[in-house]
Amino acid sequence: MQGHLRAEPLSFTIRSECAHCGQHLTLELDSELNYRCVDEGAVPLVFVPLIDFDKLEDPSIIDAF
Repeated sequence: MQGHLRAEPLSFTIRSECAHCGQHLTLELDSELNYRCVDEGAVPLVFVPLIDFDKLEDPSIIDAF
């Protein structure tokens, strides 16, 4: 999203771990919302939450969850 707002391509890497089993998880994402899981054998669930921003009363979507 930020890449679209700035009219420039962006990419970033997220390093985390599974809360259930502790397996390391590295995701690479770009401003077109393309993603790639770097860690072999990891199968993350990636989703985009559907939020009605006109009705959102929380300060952010994180607070809504």
